[in-house]
Amino acid sequence: MEFLDYHFLGNTVEVWAIAIGIILGTFVATKIVYWILSNILRKLTAKTKTNLDDVLIDKLEKPIRYSILIFGYWIAIHYIKIDNKVILNVLEGIASIAAVLTLTSIVSRVFDALVTEVVQPIIEKSEGGADNYILPIISKAVKGVIWTFGVIIGLDNIGFDITAMIAGLGIGGLALALAAQDSVKNIFAGIMIFLDKPFKIQDRIQIQGFDGIVEEVGLRSTRIRTLEGRIVTIPNSTFTDNSVVNVTSQPALKVVLNLGLTYDTDQEGMQKGVDLLRQIVADNSAILEDDCSAGFKDFGDFALGILFIYYVKPEAHWLDSQNTISKEVLTRFTAAGLDFAFPTQTLLNKEI
Repeated sequence: MEFLDYHFLGNTVEVWAIAIGIILGTFVATKIVYWILSNILRKLTAKTKTNLDDVLIDKLEKPIRYSILIFGYWIAIHYIKIDNKVILNVLEGIASIAAVLTLTSIVSRVFDALVTEVVQPIIEKSEGGADNYILPIISKAVKGVIWTFGVIIGLDNIGFDITAMIAGLGIGGLALALAAQDSVKNIFAGIMIFLDKPFKIQDRIQIQGFDGIVEEVGLRSTRIRTLEGRIVTIPNSTFTDNSVVNVTSQPALKVVLNLGLTYDTDQEGMQKGVDLLRQIVADNSAILEDDCSAGFKDFGDFALGILFIYYVKPEAHWLDSQNTISKEVLTRFTAAGLDFAFPTQTLLNKEI
């Protein structure tokens, strides 16, 4: 047909039609690959014992489809005849950098899947090994290195002078480091947290008036959820510049109660009160029975003082346990006829 022999931009209509057909064909190929992954491979991997293959299919689905599109684009631009070297170099550069970034994405996603499905379960089962909060830091750092090399290789493939670029980045990096001293300080503080291990994920800590559970330790900051349920982001340098109290690491929570009975309480009543306190501790499984202390302490201005010290076990809830003990004290003392004192004053009238 004469129409197909018609030349347009240095190529016949037939050549242009075939090139466009190649690109359209790759779109069809991506749909076929998607169908195969969704309906065949996913069903096969679902039958395996490991979850790694399922995660790999989920993470690699898009990069694989992009790779097919890039491959079709590369064939199409080389099928047509392009005399202008500048245009050809630009088109090839687009394909080259897209291919490198797609390959980098594949490597990054495979690494992420291995960390999530292989390394993390091993760390969670280990005791005394690398803490859980170390893994996200290392994972982010490695993926950052992977993408850095990917971008450098991609730019090198399209003709950028990498040596000059790295030299320029060195000078720029020095200026950036001076401008971002706080960020650099926080990053090094994060490394010190890794080395010193003052706490780990899910530990309850106290620092600078904040009291909460550690949820995430990042390169620059740490997130804790306070007892009120709020998320607080604390720069890592705060942990190296201030004292950190690891509440979780304590063997037990010490609770001190100062009780006061009225002055009309006799010796037998005081002893009964002390015995009741010891019995309350013995009846509560959340309290360490052997470390309980209770005794007649002093003669106060308004009351006979009893000092009551007990320890809440680490696995027990700190507030619920104190609530239970305090209610038991009130209930049993009332049932035993032991009255708690309150500030009173006796006025004596003296006749002159």
